Amino acid sequence: MAKAVTKSAGKPAAKPAAKATAKPATKMASKPAAGKAAAKAKAKPARKSALTISMLKPSVNNMTVRVFARAAGLDHAETDAWGHTRSPEYMARNPAHLTPMIEDKGLPRGVLWESCAIMQYLSNKHGLEKFYPKAPAKRAMIDSAMFYLIGTLYPYVARATYPALGFPQYAGEVGHSDAHPDRKSEAQKAAVAAIAEPLEVFHSFFRDGKPFIGGKNPSIADIRLAATLEFLAVIDYALPKWAKEYVAAMEKKLGKAYAGPAGDVRGYIAHVRSQAKA
Repeated sequence: MAKAVTKSAGKPAAKPAAKATAKPATKMASKPAAGKAAAKAKAKPARKSALTISMLKPSVNNMTVRVFARAAGLDHAETDAWGHTRSPEYMARNPAHLTPMIEDKGLPRGVLWESCAIMQYLSNKHGLEKFYPKAPAKRAMIDSAMFYLIGTLYPYVARATYPALGFPQYAGEVGHSDAHPDRKSEAQKAAVAAIAEPLEVFHSFFRDGKPFIGGKNPSIADIRLAATLEFLAVIDYALPKWAKEYVAAMEKKLGKAYAGPAGDVRGYIAHVRSQAKA
């Protein structure tokens, strides 16, 4: 650079020399600067999200984890697993062929499925006490609400809604059946009638006058419950007033984190209903 300046400047006084060399110096500097920028860009490939969620948009189980990841502000990427859960690649990682499934380096087998287990794990890993308190008594109530939902409420909801949604299982069970359509219809009607009781348990026992199961803020149990209630729209189930207000409060509290995944479920339900009317 020094030689180029000397040659350009020649014999004139110092001030004109500075002017004469200003443009050439800038030109010569531009190439190395561009080279450094290119090298820097090459050295930093696109950052990969720390957490990957394989999911199905129409599913409330999947909606649960999608809402949670957004509400918790977790860095994550979503992969649509529609039509791929039985592929050799998916089965090699997840022999249960279920969604949602997360992939995370900290897991012993690299993957984890079951929506409640996923939320518990991520809450523990990232210290998300707002959603899953550490205090044993408070945590026990959250766990109890989730397990009661999985073991009692959701089976009723599945039996009531799966036939209307076109899912192949026998009235919401995990397997297929060649049972007579009349028996399936009876199972569906019985499930619809049974939903009211566990719903009231969530209202009177788990919420107990609070806005949410978690108190002033939604917990992972609230996210799971609200998502479950979304499915009942497909059978025009008459939710009690408190349940309608509860779902509305969840959406207001969580904002886009809830509205986005809920919109996918609602859109699918609207599509199913329009097909039934056609």
